Amino acid sequence: MALARPPWSLKGRALRYVAAREHSRAELQRKLAPHVQEGDDLPALLDYLQAQGFINEERLIESVLHQKAGRMGALRLRQQLRAKGVDADAVQQALAQLQQSPEGSEQERAQALWQQRFGQAATEPRERLRQMRFLAARGFSADVIWRVVP
Repeated sequence: MALARPPWSLKGRALRYVAAREHSRAELQRKLAPHVQEGDDLPALLDYLQAQGFINEERLIESVLHQKAGRMGALRLRQQLRAKGVDADAVQQALAQLQQSPEGSEQERAQALWQQRFGQAATEPRERLRQMRFLAARGFSADVIWRVVP
């Protein structure tokens, strides 16, 4: 007979989430809201986590950009960061810094991704469109795509 595990406390659940990966305050609030029980104070818990450094917007932005900048364009990165609840000004500033980063400009990242995936110019218009759709789906702008896909 298996013993039933007691339900996670709100704080325990929050710590489990932040231990797995970086979360924004809005993301944690969205995830924890369904688990709030009588007597739980979600805003106070989020304030505590932020004061202790468990929630850090700069670290979240850095983490997302580090993981995904090589595979995604600025449009997709902006969309993902905004979906996580990151402030629009912080997103804009981070994307501007990304242009000067070692990962290179958006065109250089798109070129590297295209080279890795396809490696050679398309011989048919249908294949060229497929290559362009591939880059567009990853959030690269149209002008970058036109310069990258031969």
